[in-house]
Amino acid sequence: MAEPIRLSKLMSERGLCSRREADSYIERGLVFVDGRRVSELGTKVDPDCAIRLDSAASAQQQQRVTILLHKPVGYVSGQPEPGYQPAVALIRPETQWRDGRAGPAFHPAHLKGLAPAGRLDIDSTGLLVLTQDGRIARQLIGDDSEIEKEYLVRVAGRLDEAGLARLNHGLSLDGHRLRPAKVGWQNADQLRFILKEGRKRQIRRMCELVGLQVVGLKRVRIGRVRLGDLPPGQWRYLRPDERF
Repeated sequence: MAEPIRLSKLMSERGLCSRREADSYIERGLVFVDGRRVSELGTKVDPDCAIRLDSAASAQQQQRVTILLHKPVGYVSGQPEPGYQPAVALIRPETQWRDGRAGPAFHPAHLKGLAPAGRLDIDSTGLLVLTQDGRIARQLIGDDSEIEKEYLVRVAGRLDEAGLARLNHGLSLDGHRLRPAKVGWQNADQLRFILKEGRKRQIRRMCELVGLQVVGLKRVRIGRVRLGDLPPGQWRYLRPDERF
């Protein structure tokens, strides 16, 4: 028989919400296990149990927003650093990009609990996802995430076939073997990287290991969501019909 597991951990593993959100829902009595309301933190359950959220929790999740930002160079994706602003500072009414589409207007409540789902270096540009939804954050940056991230990388230096093969499969960082990547030439001075992980400054460090210097780095896709024509420094809401 399978060992019991903490309810909040199981809810996170099933993608129902983050562990923090699960604890909040449990405390408020908004979680049902096999039809029984559970309201005690730390409760352990059978891994095969049926879990249902109360309609109040489901409604709360639907109100949470996810924002796509075209991060420029010079902004940090996460916590502020001395002399630099966090990317979330760009989320303002005047920088919202509508592309001629109807959609929600900015509301200050959308900044509460808004956090980057993944990193993008201060010297890098492109698609950065910020979300209030723990389900999306886990989908994009959880340890078992299979979501692809695509980058266009301008490089200087010489890369032979052996070096290209190492970029695709064969490098380690900080003593950890990297997951296989898809790397190929986009044009004479630009590589296309497709990764399923995001270690700190990973692409720059990968390039250094094969004798290349990164001149410019831009993330253009996360899963099925593309940066598209979103201008630098502007943002938009993830649309209801979009899925990573």
